Amino acid sequence: MQAVVLVGGMGTRLRPLTHETPKQMLAIAGVTMLERVVARLAKFGVDRVVLSMGYMPDVFLAAFPNNRVAGVEIVYAVEPEPLDTAGGIKFAADYGAIEETYLVVNGDVICDFDVAKLVESHKRNSGLATIALVPVEDPSAFGVVPTADDGRVLAFIEKPPRESAPTNYINAGIYVLEPDALASVPVGSRSSIEKVVFPHLVASGSLYATQFEGFWIDAGTIDNFYATNMKFLSVLVRSSQGLAEAADVGLVGGIPAGYNLIDGSLVATTAQISPDVRLISSVVGPGVVIESGVLVMHSIVMATAVISHHSHVMESIVGNEVVIPPETVLDDLCVIADGSDLSAGVSLSGEKIPK
Repeated sequence: MQAVVLVGGMGTRLRPLTHETPKQMLAIAGVTMLERVVARLAKFGVDRVVLSMGYMPDVFLAAFPNNRVAGVEIVYAVEPEPLDTAGGIKFAADYGAIEETYLVVNGDVICDFDVAKLVESHKRNSGLATIALVPVEDPSAFGVVPTADDGRVLAFIEKPPRESAPTNYINAGIYVLEPDALASVPVGSRSSIEKVVFPHLVASGSLYATQFEGFWIDAGTIDNFYATNMKFLSVLVRSSQGLAEAADVGLVGGIPAGYNLIDGSLVATTAQISPDVRLISSVVGPGVVIESGVLVMHSIVMATAVISHHSHVMESIVGNEVVIPPETVLDDLCVIADGSDLSAGVSLSGEKIPK
């Protein structure tokens, strides 16, 4: 089966981490979002993925020059101009010559759903499109989807007030489409699948939905990106299978001999860590240097960053190639973007650098 994965957004909700990096190329516990999404699809028989691209496509091409991600064939469909979700999907499907039923997945959605169940449901209902639904506590930031008993979608309501939402089941950003599902979208036009196509399919009675339970997160915000890393970190370090998966991408879990490390972290094998460092439930990327007297707790430290002596990094994200000066304190989800500079000895709480 084939899939279109949407990776064309500018990642504004993840700024400042996405000033120089597309969000799907940010790592979740050592593995990029894109690789995690594609690897999940591969488990359910997807053997070819078309990437619907627009923002910084060269970063993807440089990372995967052999047109393969997680063992799956990749086609790069780079939009000549921003086409929004429906326009981007149509462009990607045409570019990739997809002529049969196919999956569409938002590239920042991380979940454990059985997408084969979604495909099977789609085949039974004989509609033009079937979308995955997931329950959330507050649906006001999402597309709310009330359905009939047979799964037919009754409405597609974008971001309703919480108190008036007819259901807490929302669009999970995973779809099965027939080639004709986007027939109403003119070639090369900018169009939203959520705001234009889905309401059109609702009116014709050809949009269905399947409800899912389980782990699901839109990792496209700072809070959720951090939470997703912490979730994967917790799962990986608790099992031998998880540690083996981490080892496959050059991460070591536990307490390496000779180090005063607290169990529950994943550390790249190429990281250099002083023996007296205290490392608590954190992800440390390749080439990182952590000097003497440092505390890193519940944090993400990306590739080739340097954390200088006697600094404290707590519940924060340190970007690639960042140098944290001596005696610096970061706390309460500080985010220091790639290559940023800080003054020595500063204490920051919840700051985003650069703003």
